[in-house]
Amino acid sequence: MISRDLTFIVGGARSGKSAYAERLAAGSGLPVTYIATAAVPAGAHADAEFATRIGHHRARRPGHWGLVEAPLDLAEALDAAAQPDHCVLIDCLTLWLANLLCPPDSESPRPDWRARLDAFAAACERARGIVLVVSNEIGMGVVPMGAATRLYVDELGRLNQRIAALADRATLVAAGLPLVLKAPHQASRS
Repeated sequence: MISRDLTFIVGGARSGKSAYAERLAAGSGLPVTYIATAAVPAGAHADAEFATRIGHHRARRPGHWGLVEAPLDLAEALDAAAQPDHCVLIDCLTLWLANLLCPPDSESPRPDWRARLDAFAAACERARGIVLVVSNEIGMGVVPMGAATRLYVDELGRLNQRIAALADRATLVAAGLPLVLKAPHQASRS
């Protein structure tokens, strides 16, 4: 029986972080549940390029993996999927936070966004089995000029730090190459 084994995987856009996480999930030898956080716009708001990106992820995933779409209720999805002798791959926190802070039907963040972040961190702490969490590192550039963009960049940075601190392992992926930031023996030093 596996107690919680949380790995945080971070990198830039098209860095190879999702493919790396998928290799870890496949290599676990356990049943896998993939939790997708993207909210696919429909109708007039449809984005063909974004739909193509999602299609690329779908095509790369093995057909026998379970799939849960959780654009908002990530804590609940993790609670339901995380169990001993199981692997959960969450891809990704970046899109999930965008769904909370930039809902398509509002100019303002969802009023419960902070509570949802807290609920997700708590779900990560109580999760059992292997949990792989993917996110983007977007804070390595200049400070954004717009208030909404600054809020998003700041909150993603805080969320990434929070989940990395909870994680047993953290890996930065750049140019398809994983760089270990935190290993199990380092976990207690965080």
